[in-house]
Amino acid sequence: MIRNWQAGVTHGESNGLRYMVDKSVYSNGRAIKFVAKELGGADYISANLYDLRSGPQIYPCEMPLEKVLGFLTDLRIK
Repeated sequence: MIRNWQAGVTHGESNGLRYMVDKSVYSNGRAIKFVAKELGGADYISANLYDLRSGPQIYPCEMPLEKVLGFLTDLRIK
């Protein structure tokens, strides 16, 4: 899902909350960083996704993986 988004800032909704999502792409698309900030609230989601030889790996930034996966599973880009 993350790979299909355009790089830069977009807006979406997850778990009934609205977010501004910023996607940055590095290393010819093999590394992706995304940061989501709740609009009008304090929620924050951040993770890095790497395409490694062993397969894709996602690394949350100082939060449980379950929080990131729950956010991404429910996210609807507007």
